[in-house]
Amino acid sequence: MYYRPDKINEALDSLSREKLTIAAGCTDLLPSTQQDNLGDNILDISGIKSLKNVDFENGFRRIGSGVTWTDIVENNNLPKCYDMLKECSLEIGSRQIQNLGTIGGNLCNASPAADGVPCLLSLDASIELLSVNGKRVLKLEDFIKGSRKTELKNNEILSAILIPKEAEIGYSSFLKLGARKYLVISIAMIACKLNLEKDIISDIAISVGSCSAVAKRIKSLENMLIGKSIKDELSTLILNFNYEEYLSPINDIRGTNSYRLKVSKVLVKNAIIKTLSKFNLED
Repeated sequence: MYYRPDKINEALDSLSREKLTIAAGCTDLLPSTQQDNLGDNILDISGIKSLKNVDFENGFRRIGSGVTWTDIVENNNLPKCYDMLKECSLEIGSRQIQNLGTIGGNLCNASPAADGVPCLLSLDASIELLSVNGKRVLKLEDFIKGSRKTELKNNEILSAILIPKEAEIGYSSFLKLGARKYLVISIAMIACKLNLEKDIISDIAISVGSCSAVAKRIKSLENMLIGKSIKDELSTLILNFNYEEYLSPINDIRGTNSYRLKVSKVLVKNAIIKTLSKFNLED
């Protein structure tokens, strides 16, 4: 069976009655079947308009799970702290993938190389999950449990990503290292959000992806940098930080674990420099 409801309640009712595979942009789902069709018992949520909105309500930016990467890039109402998410969106797959792939699907797929996760971690994101039994909200770091593993239940739909108002400060940047510019799975990636009070770092969030089963916030490094002047020599502190405490990269065809650790340090430094340059240019 193939279901394509246009109301969220209809989708939740269907999920409560039988086990269905949820489809949105299908940019990961179709290739995973290794067939020329999606198979049986598909719940296509791409027609539900309420999942495609970006709103601000009750102190949170609410990004619908059906919002595509192109939607994010073209949204002119997002504050500058979302620059990293826009930069990330432009590096996901090809233009066709960006047009169809959804931010919610990226999270539910839970790949260690999911590009959106570091950006959303740096924005202190939470996840809204709906079922016929009601709503529950989880922090993003509690939602993704490992490679291809999430807390999503069979009767639930990831309906939105929630960003608290207090996280919407400063500027941000995203850096990704791969074997080529486009259509690439990253070797390592960094999302950095930073705010200054005069020349003092008052707030910073640094997240690293593709270097462990789940992307990680490097909170000890953040704490070390908060209160530091940008006139200080920060490069040594950043490069000498013990990233091994947070990251556990694998060896694969794209890179060795030692290489990933080395480039992560450089990418963190470069992401911070890139973010600081936005203050210099625009403030």
